Amino acid sequence: MGSTEGAVPAPAGPRPTKTPGESRTEVTRTVVFADINGENRLFGGRLMEWIDDAAGIAARRHCGGSITTACVDQLQFRHAAYLNDIVVIDAQVTYVGRTSLEVRVDSYVENVRDGQRVKINKAYLTEVHVDAAGNPVPIAYGLELTSDAERAEYAAAEKRKDLRKQRKVEHF
Repeated sequence: MGSTEGAVPAPAGPRPTKTPGESRTEVTRTVVFADINGENRLFGGRLMEWIDDAAGIAARRHCGGSITTACVDQLQFRHAAYLNDIVVIDAQVTYVGRTSLEVRVDSYVENVRDGQRVKINKAYLTEVHVDAAGNPVPIAYGLELTSDAERAEYAAAEKRKDLRKQRKVEHF
């Protein structure tokens, strides 16, 4: 996933910050015939597309420039969605490194009668800030954590990053 926007150069010295809430993205979709599989459930690939799109928007909001998806981690399907269901996708930046950032995406089926949401999916995506040629560039903004939940998510993101590095070394 990418964009034609130019990348913002990183400032000298300490980075300014943005909070996770500043880039938070909520996307709402209705499941239509083109979105369902042979079992009359939302096709997992379609949900993955929606997740990638929402993560990309949150990452672009944080970076202020173009991004590309580098990794989808821990994609967990928990509940089905069906024809005519409302699907809500919530994306939020959880970690920012030098050129990459992690976005957590939670997806829900929303009951139109009472507004209750049932989680159908959770995923973590790594996005890389890139220039017009697709080369990684520094992210101009750090991440300002404002709650214990955000700090816990950041710590967990660091662990996931270490695990990804370990798997890469082990070719696993």
